[in-house]
Parts: sequence; structure tokens; C-alpha cells
Amino acid sequence: MKIYECRTCGHIEFDRIPAKCLVCRSPETAFCENPDAIKQPADPGNLSDGDKKHVPVIKVSDSGLLADCKDVHVTVGDIEHVMDPKHYILYIDFYLDHRFISRVWLAPEVCKPAATLHLAATSGTVTAIEGCNVHGIWMSEVQI
Repeated sequence: MKIYECRTCGHIEFDRIPAKCLVCRSPETAFCENPDAIKQPADPGNLSDGDKKHVPVIKVSDSGLLADCKDVHVTVGDIEHVMDPKHYILYIDFYLDHRFISRVWLAPEVCKPAATLHLAATSGTVTAIEGCNVHGIWMSEVQI
């Protein structure tokens, strides 16, 4: 799978470049292929505390609010990431089958590093990408 990154806002696209960035509306020329855009734990079987603060945790459940809906809950890290003015999570992006569907912006001090999306799809691959202002972009995926 190819990873393309918008050089303007850091938005990630998989396998294709859109005509305009879906986040900042920059033209397709703002995208470049960057296989290293998404950070990976050095040892996925034995996460460090730093990894545990950055790898998104995704939980999917049947919606308690809407019929025929899945609730996708994302928290940043098994160890909750800080939300201080100098070190915080900027956003959480949601994808379905590697296609971008939503971004939730997070403000330091007033937001927790988490977001929920009510998804009409009942199957597919849900991907969550979080952007840390200090440690970069991290990703997790689950099947629903």
C-alpha cells in the first residue's frame, strides 16, 4: 500500500492522490509519496511506554444512539497521551477501507485525546490515524 502525505497539512491518503486535499484543500501537487509518514513501534509485540502513548486504540460497538450504526471509539494510547500546550494530539482521522471519512481536531488542555464516530457501515476496515505535534503520525486498524 502506498502512503501519500499532504505537505501542507500532513493529511494521509492511501494508494491514490485526490484532486484536492480533503482536509486543507491544497492541490494534488501538495502530495508526495512518503512510506515513512506513519510511525511504527520498534517492536510491535513489546510496546515501549512511548509507543503505548501514541498507538491509537480502536473499539467498535453497536450504537446505543442510532439504528443500523457502529460507534467507533478511538483513544490515543493504552497510556493516555498528554494534552499540554507544548505536547498534544492535534487530530484523529478516521478511514473506512483506507478512504478518509472524517477528522476530529483536538485542542490542548480542554480536550482528551479521544474521539467517537457514528458509522453507517457495518463491515470493512476502520483505520484511525492520530497526529502528535511532537512525535508525528501513528495508526491502528480493526475489522468490523
